[in-house]
Amino acid sequence: MPNLNNLVKSIQDIMRKDAGTYGDAQRIEQMAWLFFLKIFDDREEQLELFDDAYQSPLKDHLRWRNWAADEEGMTGDALLDFINNTLLPAVKNLTAGQDKRMTALIRMTFEDANNYMKNGTLLRQVINKVNGIDFNASEDRHLFGDIYEKILKDLQSAGNAGEFYTPRAVTQFIVDQVNPQLGETLMDPACGTGGFLTCAIEHLRKQAKTEEDERTIQTCFSGIEKKHLPHVLCMTNLMLHGIDVPASVRHDNTLSRPLTDWKPKEYVDVIVTNPPFGGMEEDGIETNYPSDFRTRETADLFLVLLMRVLKPGGRAGLVLPDGTLFGEGVKTRIKEKLLTECNLHTIVRLPNGVFNPYTGIRTNLLFFDKGQPTKEVWYYEHPYPPGAKSYNKTKPIHIEEFEPEKKWWKKRQENEHAWRVSIEDIVANNYNLDIKNPHNADTGPGNVDELLPQYEALLEDIATTRGKLRNELHQALSATAQG
Repeated sequence: MPNLNNLVKSIQDIMRKDAGTYGDAQRIEQMAWLFFLKIFDDREEQLELFDDAYQSPLKDHLRWRNWAADEEGMTGDALLDFINNTLLPAVKNLTAGQDKRMTALIRMTFEDANNYMKNGTLLRQVINKVNGIDFNASEDRHLFGDIYEKILKDLQSAGNAGEFYTPRAVTQFIVDQVNPQLGETLMDPACGTGGFLTCAIEHLRKQAKTEEDERTIQTCFSGIEKKHLPHVLCMTNLMLHGIDVPASVRHDNTLSRPLTDWKPKEYVDVIVTNPPFGGMEEDGIETNYPSDFRTRETADLFLVLLMRVLKPGGRAGLVLPDGTLFGEGVKTRIKEKLLTECNLHTIVRLPNGVFNPYTGIRTNLLFFDKGQPTKEVWYYEHPYPPGAKSYNKTKPIHIEEFEPEKKWWKKRQENEHAWRVSIEDIVANNYNLDIKNPHNADTGPGNVDELLPQYEALLEDIATTRGKLRNELHQALSATAQG
């Protein structure tokens, strides 16, 4: 069996030789739709085995097995011509077949897909590598699932695409504590690459005992993702996790729909999500929301949406930045609504660096139930592991670090990391939820005589690093010119 990790790396290496793929995000997007077609074809093999009446939504000449599977098949300009002028236009405009949901899924997955590669011979080499993975073999599928997680993580350094990746430990902790149950409906309205959805699906699978339970899992969830690349990755991710037709995940802007358009039949029991934060929605989006809550800050709008679409008694776990906790104006009104209509029972305060290198913004995990007002909020300050001063790409946060929170969760007592604040104190403080740990000595703003030399030393380090980078870049450009 091939070493799948090396295999995926070799695909990326081949793509780097191609003049058309000049960035990680493009290479990942290209890999994503190729993987999708291969995974879909392997899945169709299984469907054909168990259902003699199965009909593919794709015409024969578009199916992976008929244009890609033969290593000596189409290559060069003929392959480029087929993909650019036959395959991609056909799947983008696929008409309804036997299974309308599956047809819609393929059409939606490919609506903004591009073939960036310009060398048909290199493209054939990539396709032959993809053929080295058998997605019907459980070992291959399991190993590829781990590799796929690494590909998604690589998005952190692929420009702004890092916003779509939530560290697995954070996703796992939120799902574990919200604890979705079989028979409940579940949603992620900003689902990115599907991390929360796949984590919740695996959580539900541990409860499944019958085929009926598995059928329930196939249809109990929904998601929406605004941007094309993460949407394609999400579709592939869900198929890797055994979801036959993940058609309940849409490529759309959740916030472009007026809040009042969400009706009770669409409300859900559980929401787990990491809405985008730090960004601004396009002009006019805020008019979809009541005048008291109008803002273009995406995280705030999503918080209002969550309160709307949760069923009474429903539960939510989400990631929010510090700015939502201490912000005033519209943010104050949103927090007042949250604390009045929901029981915000827990805020886990994460340290700096959890989302590095995408953002250094401090974040929090909020957990609330809809239907009862908040009486008190428990806080838990998540510490760095022993010896660590920050997180980074090579030293990310791990699920094991959340064990103290999990032990504390059901039998809550104040300790060096945990404290509680009454609703009366929060209201008296104008709904400011940015409440520091009272068990840590407050050092105040710091001593200027100490901080100024530290700041000057930092500026000196930055200047030195910038000089080194300038010299390295100059040497690289000189070597290229001479070559």
